[in-house]
Amino acid sequence: MTEKDFSLKAEIERHFALGPAAIGDVVAMDAFMALREALEKGLVRAAEPDAEAPLGWRINGWVKQGILLGFRLGALVGSGCESLSFVDKHTFPARRFAAEDGVRVVPGGSTVRAGAYVSPGVVCMPPMFVNSGAYVDEGTMVDSHALVGSCAQIGKRVHLSAAAQVGGVLEPINAAPVIIEEDVLVGGNCGIYEGTLVRRRAVLAAGTILTRGTPVYDLVRGEVLRAEGDWPLVIPEGAVVVPGSRAVTHGKGLDWGVSLYTPVIVKYRDQKTELSSALEDLLR
Repeated sequence: MTEKDFSLKAEIERHFALGPAAIGDVVAMDAFMALREALEKGLVRAAEPDAEAPLGWRINGWVKQGILLGFRLGALVGSGCESLSFVDKHTFPARRFAAEDGVRVVPGGSTVRAGAYVSPGVVCMPPMFVNSGAYVDEGTMVDSHALVGSCAQIGKRVHLSAAAQVGGVLEPINAAPVIIEEDVLVGGNCGIYEGTLVRRRAVLAAGTILTRGTPVYDLVRGEVLRAEGDWPLVIPEGAVVVPGSRAVTHGKGLDWGVSLYTPVIVKYRDQKTELSSALEDLLR
């Protein structure tokens, strides 16, 4: 972190601690706007790779404080046109992109909110939404009806297929947001929530749901993966995860033959899996 970053961090923390007293403070607004600009340029992040941090990621709680400060300072304003109008905080308008930004935003109702970083080489298929504080790295495709939640971290060359939902985590302040590392394929209608960490090169089959409360059964390694304490659910590198079920073994669930949904790791990524995802390169 640079000296300038330390100064911005201190300013954000100070104004956030003031609570409602910060409303109307020009200096507080200046600090937020500086943070928003730094987020959009990818200079600061809500979470970032750090080899010395637990799980290899450092959570920057002060960045989340800054985003919350922006909501506190913002006033409701109208925008749009007569036939399509919107009302939101003036501190978080929709971003506008130019050709020189290198971001492909296909026409059709997509929105990237202010305070989100979208790298050159990203493809946004309509309609999709990227929320404030999110970080979307180069070569990623955000497909139709996909959502990237506030502060979610998306690595290089990720494919978020149609209707994939990536939750963020804005509060609690120190909680890890959802993190998807590089070269991950997220199938259609997947849901990744509550700070889940998906390691690089993993494949999530269509319809897979990952949360803190859902165990993941690894059939290859004979393990059951769970979130515990402050640690999120972690999907291992190269894991191929599909929707599965586990039988209820007691009470009426047993009598009725009821099963509960659970994700299952059926294999780890190999050459055949690579070939099946080669089509993604043709779409970029």
